[in-house]
Amino acid sequence: MIVPFPPGGLADLVARPVAEAMSRDLGQTVVIENKAGAGGGIGMSLAARSKPDGYTVLMALSSLTVLPEADLVLARPAMFALNDLRPIARFTADPTVLAVRADAPWKTVQQFVADAKNRPGAINYGSSGNYGTMHVPMEILAQTAGVKLTHIPFTGAGPAVVALLGGQIDAVSSGPAMVLQQVKAGKLRVLAHWGNGALGALPDVPSLKDAGFNAEYAQWSGLFIPKDTPEPIAQRLRSAARAAAQDARVKEVILGAGSPEFEKYVQADARRMVDVVKRIGKVE
Repeated sequence: MIVPFPPGGLADLVARPVAEAMSRDLGQTVVIENKAGAGGGIGMSLAARSKPDGYTVLMALSSLTVLPEADLVLARPAMFALNDLRPIARFTADPTVLAVRADAPWKTVQQFVADAKNRPGAINYGSSGNYGTMHVPMEILAQTAGVKLTHIPFTGAGPAVVALLGGQIDAVSSGPAMVLQQVKAGKLRVLAHWGNGALGALPDVPSLKDAGFNAEYAQWSGLFIPKDTPEPIAQRLRSAARAAAQDARVKEVILGAGSPEFEKYVQADARRMVDVVKRIGKVE
């Protein structure tokens, strides 16, 4: 199972219990390989080029739908095409959250935005890489609020959150699971989320829409295989993913698996993200 990000990020967080559970269902060990780089593109392209025999699967994030369009915007050879990979199962689908250190001066997202307007470019945020799932939502917020923020890309979500805790950056947009423990420990504060209504794990945190900003973004994780994988193999892997979803040790991080609608979901998300990437434009 290729995880295209370093250990500690959302894809890795989901992949490890899923791999363990799928191993039991398949009767053989599913080994995690972290292949980080290029905002996830290196691992994703490696999976896309793998032999379609069922022995290589990819645990991807929603940046999968963004990177091919980013290659077009940057006028560089595409690392992979979206249709090189076949969706098998969606596991998580969470709105990202805006997290800052607990000692930061902003108690609300309105204060954060007001400060950003007064000091264009002074507030920075970290991400898992250009056009990734931590970069795109912050740019959506910046565009919606009419502010300029400084983007600092890291090799993955884990290093970005570590940098936030260490005071090297001011904020991140990440999946709730990545920061919840630090919020409970009193080290981080969540100002808002990119979803609709209340967020289960953080019920007191407002959505950006409720706070007056028309910004929405969901970070999903899902299992993919090379496009030419035979249907019987795809069905067997989908069955193993469904079995993993029922395992008590993975239910904490998995919201749903094996949805037959996942392919449509990916295609719709890709269409929406194309517009976002075009608005972001070229990032050096």
